Amino acid sequence: MAADEIAVIGGVDTHTDLHQAAVIDSIGRHLATEAFETTPDGYRRLLNWLRSHGEVLALGMEGTGAYGAELARFLTAHGVTVVEVDRPDRKARRTNGKSDPVDAYAAATAVLSGRATGTPKSRDGIVEAIRVLRVTRKSAVKARTQTINQIRTLIVTAPSEVRDKLRSLSARELIDALARSRPTGDLGAPTCAVRTALRRLARRYQVLDEEIKDADKEIGPLVTQAAPRLVALPGVGPETAGQLLTTAGDNPDRLRSEAAFAHLCGAAPVPASSGRTNRHRLNRSGDRAANNALHTIVLVRMKCDQRTQEYVARRTAEGMAKKDIMRCLKRFVAREIYRHLPHVIHTSRTLPQTT
Repeated sequence: MAADEIAVIGGVDTHTDLHQAAVIDSIGRHLATEAFETTPDGYRRLLNWLRSHGEVLALGMEGTGAYGAELARFLTAHGVTVVEVDRPDRKARRTNGKSDPVDAYAAATAVLSGRATGTPKSRDGIVEAIRVLRVTRKSAVKARTQTINQIRTLIVTAPSEVRDKLRSLSARELIDALARSRPTGDLGAPTCAVRTALRRLARRYQVLDEEIKDADKEIGPLVTQAAPRLVALPGVGPETAGQLLTTAGDNPDRLRSEAAFAHLCGAAPVPASSGRTNRHRLNRSGDRAANNALHTIVLVRMKCDQRTQEYVARRTAEGMAKKDIMRCLKRFVAREIYRHLPHVIHTSRTLPQTT
């Protein structure tokens, strides 16, 4: 850094069309704030504007996984250390007010004070591709479940001549029979109308089912390519592995330890003792989808993995409740998963010291 150049810290409040940027110096004084368009040219002007105030030590940003994803990638590629900043709590908002410049300054101040230290996901590799494909698969699964539920509900209220033929069929038999049906008659009659509706829903179910199968064919090889050791673990399939990879991101080195990964997955134990009761529970924060993936792995291992079954039997004999046993297993699984994430590097990131 040149002798006449000061060290500064930036902050950005991200939005759809405009990003509000702010700059503070190394002792927290507000220097300037300005809005920039969310375009490649806007990103370049924002970076030049930041550097015009001095050497940029770091930049705090809200929404690195949403509106600020592309800006975070751009700044990181140009050597700027981007720090993920949480939204200020309600008490701070009531005290300081709410505006884009206020939020941008708050993001910069959070980095300077050390309250914000998180490294955002890089979102520039195969894991980001898996995440995007899983978004469409997840919505298709949700729509398929909604469709079969609608079919079941219509059958319950359908006239008996329709209901009696369908109520005993399995889901697969039901979908096949309805999709092959050819309703005829007056649509003004409830019987014809319900048969028509059931046929349309069955065909919708089939389309969604094919979409999910296509997504599985695309996602499975990508997950295996990204983390072959992870998929090889007992109880871990492409779906759960894909979720855990998405939670960790393309740069899992941002997680400083397996304890940090467990906390991110909502599998870190916290004290829950009171009086004569001495116990722990899992924290309820973190990525709930990752927590659900750990839960699924534990359930599979309790059914199929001998090592897990022996552990459950031993802990049950000691008087431990099933939910507490599963809590311990989820923590063990989180530790094992972390060790098999790709390219894990144990690092500790700190802000450069000013001179």
